[in-house]
Amino acid sequence: MAAPGKCPVSYSFPVAQLRLATVWCLALYLARALRAWGLWGSVAVVDHASGAEAPAYRYETQALHAGHTPDAATNARAVPIYQTTSFVFNDSQHASNLFGLKAFGNIYSRIGNPTVDVFEQRIAALEGGVAAVAASSGQAAQTMAIIALAEAGDNFIASSYLYGGTYNQFKVLFKRLGIEVRFVKGDNAAEFEAAIDDKTKAIYIESIANPQYSVPDIPKFAEIAHKHKLPLIVDNTFGQGGWVARPIDHGADVVVESATKWIGGHGTTIGGVIIDSGKFDWAASGRFPSFTEPSPGYHGLKFSETFGNIAYAIRVRVEVLRDLGACLSPHSAFLLLQGIETLPLRAERHCQNALVLARHLEQHKDIAWVSYPGLVNHPSHEVAKRLLRKDHFGSVLSFGVKGAQEAETGSRVVDKLKLASNLANVGDAKTLVIHPASTTHAQLTAEEQVNSGVSPDLIRVSVGIEHIDDIIADFDQALTAALQ
Repeated sequence: MAAPGKCPVSYSFPVAQLRLATVWCLALYLARALRAWGLWGSVAVVDHASGAEAPAYRYETQALHAGHTPDAATNARAVPIYQTTSFVFNDSQHASNLFGLKAFGNIYSRIGNPTVDVFEQRIAALEGGVAAVAASSGQAAQTMAIIALAEAGDNFIASSYLYGGTYNQFKVLFKRLGIEVRFVKGDNAAEFEAAIDDKTKAIYIESIANPQYSVPDIPKFAEIAHKHKLPLIVDNTFGQGGWVARPIDHGADVVVESATKWIGGHGTTIGGVIIDSGKFDWAASGRFPSFTEPSPGYHGLKFSETFGNIAYAIRVRVEVLRDLGACLSPHSAFLLLQGIETLPLRAERHCQNALVLARHLEQHKDIAWVSYPGLVNHPSHEVAKRLLRKDHFGSVLSFGVKGAQEAETGSRVVDKLKLASNLANVGDAKTLVIHPASTTHAQLTAEEQVNSGVSPDLIRVSVGIEHIDDIIADFDQALTAALQ
């Protein structure tokens, strides 16, 4: 974790003063970070010509500037790739302070790296959080987000409307770890509340659920979670880095997402990220002793007491990321930053194309149904209009072919596509397509597939930024060829 500036304090004094100094350093770090992110006061990014601080910027500008100023040593404008495993200490005391969490700085790239730090700061700014922790993948991010809260004997409540890999991870991996996942079918917040008990540690939902694209009423879920002193975790992968959806604005406490998708946007880089809203009171909850009781790994340090509203992000980094090792590489962070710079432009085109394609398929003679929250007949349309960016409903849709009840028909349509790529990803600049029942959700039982919103005829489309007429023509010819 690269510090925005040096912390001008000495560490040769008693523990009580040491903790005060630690808090002071963190306050300095956070204030400078928030200024860089445009989330504090009216200052955000330095005007490099004059050296003056400029007013807080909008999303599109933050996507280019948040978290970074030109390298002071070389004046390089692009974010440098710090391709190093480790960092030199100023002296032995400096090393001791870093390892004891008495100062911020770089130790080892598994825990933090300057290139990765820029990525983390930028995503935190775009999502409206106070801090972020990058991970090697979206799966790693959600794993760490939950492990930071729950241990054997605990449980969390999750929607059954989840990406297949997430559902399977929750069902299999967390069970092996002794953590129970209580799945609730649908988006009825009251049913989630009924599943809560004294061992529950979180509620987990997706901002736009994959693959039915239901949009949960995040404020209602936040209200229920907070009523029971629980954090609400939202997977915002389909929210496209905060452009389409910003769950923190609606009450989410923790956001996780796969940066592999729209954030990177080019199908080149695997990555994930956890964003801390800074709003959840871990001490007042009473459910999280790992935040309020002395940490055995840091000589009795109490995370909530010492780190305040960034306690969650700090603990994820210095205990969970440190021990699991699922770090993002500097080169991957650089590639993801390249993607972020054009994210607003791409996301707008993605969403425009998706809406046009959805409307076209809805009128197609061979299509039985289309699921896309931008369509007025979608069950989540009204919620989507309220919670998502105006006229942006995401860029993934699903459809089924008339008379096709078997998976074979869906697969045949996919095989006839020429422009769209048949692969297991979404959020690429190119149009992607897959048949989930035989691929992404194949590990699930037939009942679990239905509970996840997957039917045998479902074809999922991640709409790219090609010319919309070419996309439509490809689907028209594929349907004709597959059904003749």
